[in-house]
Amino acid sequence: MALPWKRLDRVATPEGVLELRQRGPRDFLITVGGRVLMNSTAQRSEIALGRIACRHLQHHPQPGILLGGLGMGFTLKAVLDFLPAAGRVLVAELNPVVLAWCRGPLAGLTASAVDDPRVTAEIADAAEVIRTAADRQTAFDAVILDLYTGPYAHCHGGDDPLYGSGAIARAHAALTPGGVFAVWGENFEPVFESRLRAAGFKVTIARPGRGGFRHVVYRARKAVSPNGPGQKKGDPPG
Repeated sequence: MALPWKRLDRVATPEGVLELRQRGPRDFLITVGGRVLMNSTAQRSEIALGRIACRHLQHHPQPGILLGGLGMGFTLKAVLDFLPAAGRVLVAELNPVVLAWCRGPLAGLTASAVDDPRVTAEIADAAEVIRTAADRQTAFDAVILDLYTGPYAHCHGGDDPLYGSGAIARAHAALTPGGVFAVWGENFEPVFESRLRAAGFKVTIARPGRGGFRHVVYRARKAVSPNGPGQKKGDPPG
């Protein structure tokens, strides 16, 4: 018989009450407005997102990553597993309580990834961080969005600050040549894929796992010129 959920914390947000619940040593649930956002026993796609976003950086001497959204920290942990000691990750998380949870009751799930010396965590809007980076020509080697639902055409129009055409163009401008814009989604959204391609990205779609309900990882890579910045002679393009 399953153990009942125990509420550890709750806080009001514009989307509804955000809650953290637990019913076992490593069994946690985050809900908002009564809707399940994430479960610690179902993190396959979040881990895949981090790996897919950063697999091109395994031999990079000092990569810089922007991660929008912290969640339970699984994507961050997957990113860190690919990075060298000189790598850096900037985490932009809107809600300070989520950061507190990852440093508190959720820390054991990821070996306290958020407190890794390569990580800087800020209470910030990922859309604004990307906008500032694009304006200042501050380039990241990967920009990752791991947010609640991911892109949906019916609620994220062309002017959406995260998934719209302008936002995608800013993400493109905020990347180094060959850099990757990786986005998690609940379901595949062809309109979003089309926007990525229209912005000049080379796009691949992953559906981690086998059978059943599978989330989506969009991997959009910025083009590089042969033997241009960010690419060594003999490296494959794209």
